[in-house]
Amino acid sequence: MLKEKISVFIDKIKSIDGVSACALVSRDGIIAGKFFDQDVNEPWFGALSATILASAESVGSIIKMKSLDSVTIRIKDTSVIVMGAGENFLITAIVRDKTDADKVHTEMHTIAKNIGEVM
Repeated sequence: MLKEKISVFIDKIKSIDGVSACALVSRDGIIAGKFFDQDVNEPWFGALSATILASAESVGSIIKMKSLDSVTIRIKDTSVIVMGAGENFLITAIVRDKTDADKVHTEMHTIAKNIGEVM
């Protein structure tokens, strides 16, 4: 049942226009579900995704931000969005830069909220 839920969420994330790869990762860095269009060192990808979000949340706490929505890493022609999805998970998506980043973020936020509610 859990694997089926995870698979449905991965399908929803990868169907967002512009998302070329994605993963649902536990807060401690274990990949629960994934879709990659290239070879990726999965243990490192999961661990670093969790570290990036945890580090950003810590910085946010230091500067007294009320909440942290996501972290976006912009690279020449690609972006990586790491977004919390409830207490136990986060979503990481690799996005082509030619897409509307705000639209991708909004759609991911809706999915992340749903993940937080059911998992």
